[in-house]
This record gives sequence, C-alpha cells and structure tokens, in this order.
Amino acid sequence: MMRLSLNGNRPEAPAGPSLADLRPGQSGVLTTLDLPEADAQRLMELGFLPGTLIVAARTAPGGDPRVFRVEGTEFALRGDTARRMRLDASTVATAAEAGGR
Repeated sequence: MMRLSLNGNRPEAPAGPSLADLRPGQSGVLTTLDLPEADAQRLMELGFLPGTLIVAARTAPGGDPRVFRVEGTEFALRGDTARRMRLDASTVATAAEAGGR
C-alpha cells in the first residue's frame, strides 16, 4: 500500500472528503492517495498529484464510474478508487464559488 500526502512529517490531520464525495461541478485540492503502489503510481503519472485541483465532471447512469477533470483532461475512476483519494476540505467548492476554476 502506498500512501502519499501533503502532510510531510506533521501529525496526521483528520481525513478530508474523498473524490467520491464531490458532486458534479464541485472541485477540491487532492491531498492523499491511499492506494496500492502500482495504482497510485499510475494515477500520479496521469496528473493526480497531491496539491492538484480535481473537478468532478459527471457520473455514469449507474453511479460508477465517475469522471474527474485534472488539468483539462477527463478520467473515469471507479468509486472504490475515488473513495481512497482525499481532498483538503477547505478547498472544496462548486464551480460558481470557484469562479469556474
């Protein structure tokens, strides 16, 4: 298991919302990937890096997978993966609040 976060050596902060908690149009800054190493590495190669703004784009009719936008590119993630990727709660915003980030 690979856990990457922006916390550095600071004490563990309370877990923030996950990507799965975002509704379409909401965004937040990624802080933690708590995934198997190979999965975390691949997602980081695609741009899912701690400190990156992630936007929830849309959801499949059955609710899974979900589509997220990173640096202008859209990626579909399964719900179990999205639930293990945490956001900084203070950065979660709707598109209107974020001025269309």
